[in-house]
Amino acid sequence: MSISCDTCAYYEYDENDDAYYCGVDMDEDDYGRVAGQHFRECPYYQNDDEYAVVRHQM
Repeated sequence: MSISCDTCAYYEYDENDDAYYCGVDMDEDDYGRVAGQHFRECPYYQNDDEYAVVRHQM
């Protein structure tokens, strides 16, 4: 299962560059592991759906 950055809470829009970027604060080693495809899914992914908790409680 692949997770899309479009639904991630850290996927931020930069008006100056007119582009989206990952806003996770990671060090160089973490970036190298994520960019090197050592993960099947992004370990920093956080669902941007603010109603997910409410649906889970129902």
